[in-house]
Amino acid sequence: MTIDVRRYSDLLESVASELDISPEKYQEAVNRYQTIGRWLQEGAYPASTHEPDIYVQGSFRLGTIVRPIRNGVEASYDIDLVCELQITKERTSPQAVKSMVGNRLREHGTYRRLLQPEGRRCWTLQYAEQDGVGFHIDVLPAVPDGRGLPDTAIAITNKNGSAYSWSPSDPRGYGEWFDSKNAFAFARVAIEEKRRLQRRAALIFESIDKVPDLLVRTPLQRSIQLMKRHRDLRFNHPDRVEYAPISIIITTLAAHLYGGEADVYSALSAILRKLQAHTGLLEGKSIDPALATMGLIRRRPDGTWYIGNPVRPEENFADRWHENNHARARAFFSWVTQLQEDLLDVVNNPDPRFVKEHLGRTLGSAVVTRAFESLIPVGSVNDGPPRIHIVNAPKPWKER
Repeated sequence: MTIDVRRYSDLLESVASELDISPEKYQEAVNRYQTIGRWLQEGAYPASTHEPDIYVQGSFRLGTIVRPIRNGVEASYDIDLVCELQITKERTSPQAVKSMVGNRLREHGTYRRLLQPEGRRCWTLQYAEQDGVGFHIDVLPAVPDGRGLPDTAIAITNKNGSAYSWSPSDPRGYGEWFDSKNAFAFARVAIEEKRRLQRRAALIFESIDKVPDLLVRTPLQRSIQLMKRHRDLRFNHPDRVEYAPISIIITTLAAHLYGGEADVYSALSAILRKLQAHTGLLEGKSIDPALATMGLIRRRPDGTWYIGNPVRPEENFADRWHENNHARARAFFSWVTQLQEDLLDVVNNPDPRFVKEHLGRTLGSAVVTRAFESLIPVGSVNDGPPRIHIVNAPKPWKER
């Protein structure tokens, strides 16, 4: 049997789809957070000029959601909801804002039962599993952040021990930035993706016009989903979990480095090659001038690292990379190398059974088995002598 690059890319696409939230669970999540949003909007908040602005952020908003792995098993989906109270930052405090949102949630009998102990930044509602799938809905209290910043900038509450403080954020601005990086690919795949989703979930979406944009997936989004799942499994160990690359870094760098490739294999190949080209920064070496000019990952003269928020450059996503002898930086680049070996180089092995087993170890055996069987006829992997042949493989990335 032969599998070329296109067929292997289809396999990666199918695995990512298995990791994704289903249309049914998506609609369930939307219904739940909209109901929560209405309850919050109907509350009374002293000094508020208008009703709160409620919106989703994070991977659900970006289309990069992956069911997480915790303690070796698949856990509940995380849905992040911002509750932006329309109160001038100078007229309130982070503790007051956090308390107002928490108190409003407690006024609802159901939410009071679902509410978890106060988190550092948010209030969490834990929904019970249905059909083996559950949800955490994190409600993030916030207020507009003025100071001449974009209209989308917010200040979120942050609790450290008994002390409360503000932290800068801009999830709407970041979402718009990500959309701009994803726009060309989205336009190319949207119609066909919506047709596929409508056929799959005809009871939910009566026509393709009813399929929401947030369910469309491009090669960029699929690549990020695969990278996040690989991260979750590779760092699923007490000695490594602290150094796992955070999702915002993975998403930001992948979006910057995505070149509009039309399939998952090509997109992932390009992203990983460009990330690997930064590895010399660990030893203080220079990197490709074109990448250095982009300034996505920087090593400062004092040894600290910088990966900036593209919409709030003063926010440094890599502000802890210098700690413990650059442990997080070393873990990141080691992980990038492992990604290359596990998701791309593995196709050089001539045995499909090895490919299936290896992907199962690195992405999850259940999702890989389902994806493999949907693309390769049952029994094919046992026929011999099996071979995988890569044709038209992309050449190493080079900036022109």
